[in-house]
Amino acid sequence: MAVPQSQSSARVQTDFLSASDAARLVAQVGIVEVLRLMTEAVEADYGRWQDFDKSARTAAHSASGVIELMPVADAHDYAFKYVNGHPANPRLGLPTVMAFGALAEVATGMPRFVSELTLTTALRTAATSAMAARRLARAGSRSMALIGNGSQSEFQALAFMALLGVNELRLFDIDPAAAQKLVRNLQPWLPQFGATATVAASVQQAVQGADIVTTATADKTRATVLPEHLAEPGMHINAVGGDCPGKTELEAGLLRRAQVFVEYEPQTRIEGELQQMPADFAVTELWRVLQGLAPGRSSPQQITLFDSVGFALEDYSALRTMHALARRTGLLSQIELVPTLSDPKDLFAMVRSAQTGQVLGLHQRKTA
Repeated sequence: MAVPQSQSSARVQTDFLSASDAARLVAQVGIVEVLRLMTEAVEADYGRWQDFDKSARTAAHSASGVIELMPVADAHDYAFKYVNGHPANPRLGLPTVMAFGALAEVATGMPRFVSELTLTTALRTAATSAMAARRLARAGSRSMALIGNGSQSEFQALAFMALLGVNELRLFDIDPAAAQKLVRNLQPWLPQFGATATVAASVQQAVQGADIVTTATADKTRATVLPEHLAEPGMHINAVGGDCPGKTELEAGLLRRAQVFVEYEPQTRIEGELQQMPADFAVTELWRVLQGLAPGRSSPQQITLFDSVGFALEDYSALRTMHALARRTGLLSQIELVPTLSDPKDLFAMVRSAQTGQVLGLHQRKTA
């Protein structure tokens, strides 16, 4: 019986996008265009929600933070993300959140694409926020309070300015340097959108009269970043920071006043603002709104709340978007992640070949 041969004598290669090349990609394509394309991809994939094999992410918690794995698959593609959350990391010169992930073929298991996902996660989180706000915020919403001005904040601000027409930003962070950093980074963009960015002295000052409130704080604690009494009729609240067990940003009474929308309910009940509520507290999964199976905002006076913890389907959307853009811009490189075998059943041949090469190299040195 003939031994199956590999398809080619060339090495089996996996496409790779590094952190540096991801930044170059965003610079070349334009961050607004990347956000737009990613928003479209996320919405398209939510539109075929039923096609995906879904599960809540697996988390390993420690005293200093959390490390999580986030898988999702349809009939053709398998995707996963590795991501951490360590609030003390900046004191060590490391980002609070770091991530990488992969796309693989379901039919063969072959990893087609491996990528950084730290920058990409910030982009996809902002894209998902904008997608949800399109359906849940009042028409004509123009002002947004942004509470928490860390690594996510620029992306959230740009997405809401570019994709929803927000032109008034009120910024607040308990660290004044973070708010000033955000203002500096947004300064070149504000004229393009006819927008202003003002640093507020308090959460209350930032929130008062705002159409949209985004909370994106980092500390892994139960906190009341936004108390109930500050939520005004008609507000849309984009709660981004509550993303692991034991971490919340909103007062529980606020959830009772609002119509609450989530990504994947089994995960949000463990990790989101929803962990404060009883098991029978009613919420709506966002895909139902996008598919026209459930209403979004029902009146101009209703408070809507997107309890966003981040879901693996969004990472799949982001991975396929970045893969296509990296190919288009010529920024893909290749790595040898899996072995190339002339006989797929003879993995030991790799060791045998490497040993032969080492012996040959030693002989050449001795006879030189």
